[in-house]
Amino acid sequence: MPAKTLTEPAPLPFSYIAKIVSLGDSACGKSSLTVRLCEGRFSNTHDVTIGVEFGSRIVPVGPPASQALETGDVATAASLDDGKQKKMKLSVWDTAGQETYKSITRSYFRGASGALLVFDITRRKTFESVTSWLNDLRQIAEEGVVVVLVGNKVDLASQSTDAQGGNKREVTKEEAEEWCRRENVFRYVETSAKSGEGVERAFLEVAERIYQNIEAGKYDLNDRRSGVKSATGARDGRRTQTVNLGVGNAGGEQKSGCC
Repeated sequence: MPAKTLTEPAPLPFSYIAKIVSLGDSACGKSSLTVRLCEGRFSNTHDVTIGVEFGSRIVPVGPPASQALETGDVATAASLDDGKQKKMKLSVWDTAGQETYKSITRSYFRGASGALLVFDITRRKTFESVTSWLNDLRQIAEEGVVVVLVGNKVDLASQSTDAQGGNKREVTKEEAEEWCRRENVFRYVETSAKSGEGVERAFLEVAERIYQNIEAGKYDLNDRRSGVKSATGARDGRRTQTVNLGVGNAGGEQKSGCC
């Protein structure tokens, strides 16, 4: 019988895996943002999230993509793939915003390395809630979780009222940015899940700051509570690699896979 030849597994298309949570009041468009990022589409109708939904996307991190992101060239930053560009797989946990599910969804904050804190710029009440959401996150997630404040539904509002009184904006960019400075939140990004405006940038900003923290040695990549793992030695096939990113009591280990 001829000897069997052992072949090396194909190299992974990413270097790191990071757990990201999306949080905020109900009907702010959190699920639509996740679907837009992971599937590149938008639906006018979306069922209310019950508990938590999951998606994933591989994004470039570090130079040269980071330089493109810094200059505002988001399209280039999101698509760079020169064979040397490092990449990160974002495991995105889209949490329910309804009070009924808070006891469940809060447990998913554990082990998150990054978060998108989402509000609807046409509903001031959702902006007034972000401080409470941020406090919940910081109490449960690891210290230093990277937070980006996201003002969604920018397609519904212009900065100034038009002749027909059609402006629906209730939160200005300036007051959202001031809130970020006051609460020590990394960045404010305005998005439209419908048009796709700003969506790539919001997730890329989170991923890039996490990568910078990795390079600075701020995470223990062998500690699941950090929310970041090195992909070295892992297999990326659907349901072939079990990756625990610190979900803890909210479901235990999760299988890595596509959206």
